[in-house]
Amino acid sequence: MSSIRPAAVIVLAAGEGTRMKSATPKVLHDICGRSLVGHVVAACRELAPEELVVVVGHAREEVTAHLTAFDPGVRTAVQHERRGTADAVRAGLAALAGAGLESSGPVLVTCGDIPMQTPQTLRALAEAHAAQGNAATVLTMELPDATGYGRILRNADGTVSAIVEHRDATPEQRAVREVSSGVFAFDGRLLAGALDRVGTDNSQNEEYLPDVLRILREDGHRVGAERAPDHRELVGINDRVQLARARRLLNDRLLERAMLAGVTVVDPATTWVDASVTFEPDAVVHPGTQLLGATHLGAGAEVGPGCRLADTVVGEGATVNNTVADNARIGAGANVGPYAYLRPGTVLGAGAKAGTFVEMKNSTIGEGTKVPHLSYVGDATIGDHTNIGAASVFVNYDGEAKHHTTIGSYCKTGSDNMFVAPVTVGDGSYTAAGSVITRDVPPGSLAVARGQQRNIQGWVARKRPGSEAARAAEAALAATEDKDERD
Repeated sequence: MSSIRPAAVIVLAAGEGTRMKSATPKVLHDICGRSLVGHVVAACRELAPEELVVVVGHAREEVTAHLTAFDPGVRTAVQHERRGTADAVRAGLAALAGAGLESSGPVLVTCGDIPMQTPQTLRALAEAHAAQGNAATVLTMELPDATGYGRILRNADGTVSAIVEHRDATPEQRAVREVSSGVFAFDGRLLAGALDRVGTDNSQNEEYLPDVLRILREDGHRVGAERAPDHRELVGINDRVQLARARRLLNDRLLERAMLAGVTVVDPATTWVDASVTFEPDAVVHPGTQLLGATHLGAGAEVGPGCRLADTVVGEGATVNNTVADNARIGAGANVGPYAYLRPGTVLGAGAKAGTFVEMKNSTIGEGTKVPHLSYVGDATIGDHTNIGAASVFVNYDGEAKHHTTIGSYCKTGSDNMFVAPVTVGDGSYTAAGSVITRDVPPGSLAVARGQQRNIQGWVARKRPGSEAARAAEAALAATEDKDERD
């Protein structure tokens, strides 16, 4: 952690974001499992600021509720009228009245629509600000195309002489490619007074935060700049195209971090992960896989291809293939898929199997137990080392309420069974194929619940005369009679 601890970080998130063309406030759009502003808040928290305040405006109730759920320690301040970035910072400072900003570390200001900014870059800004003795320090970046950004104009000694907004810049100034990122560090003792002197003499009639730098410089204070190592981490999001580009960049960053920690990602181009996903070394992720939410892959786990796991824990050495899982727990060495669906509340024990076209919900499957094919297991508990026959259905819903089924350990249930809940099958029991189990089965029993077979000879000839079935049956009977005569 940096020795420079900010007195406060103010995050500007009051704008409407009309170019997103969305009913969702811009800063609440999702990228890699977090909102845009959530990524910013998480990065700022890494600096351990004494105070963290987010300035809200458009849809402020919705944004505030989101922030409270994401980070209850965040303060919010309301910019009632969007009169520019300087006015927004003034609202943020008002929420921090009495927080002791005059005698502690710098005040950092950043934007809620820059999800790629890193704690390392913010820390470098705070450290440069302190080392250079600046009243204000702007975080800059060099862009291939600087259209729309405020240009950085420097003095011979490297200090900042001005920041000129694109719309107010001359053609010569627009040729400059070093631009303001919209992220600043300020001396808290000087910031409030300078804000009160910001005017609206510009094409938008707004109070620009960069004017604070001019005011401080005119007062004889030093204004510096710290250039970010990679401009891509500081590009703001204004429309869906930029959102998609940022998602790709952030996803690449997350995958690179995982691979450097010992995870094999076979095809990063088709693998998507959320920022909250965690891994252990030697996990393998195959192509076409999405890992979302609080998903965790244990050591040596192998996931994919074609998986979508949300809030799911995959145990050490487990394999998951072409599977959708939501809030499930997959034990060590378990085997899932292909084409399985694990719904919330599914818990697979160590070495268990949920096979092809198997759906599970709110069920606990014991160690070594197998549900190999074409089955639905809902609201159930199955013991250890049991085998569930193909095409079995746990009938858990009576039209009004859900009921529970319990299958013991070391059971062998037949194919095409229906377990009509509530029902219990005791340890070591067998059930016959095609049975509908409606009553409890004692331990060690064989349950047979099906009608006796009857063969009605000649039925096809009488009921379907002249049909292909009748002709086939007639030929088969004739062949049987010829064989009997030869014998």
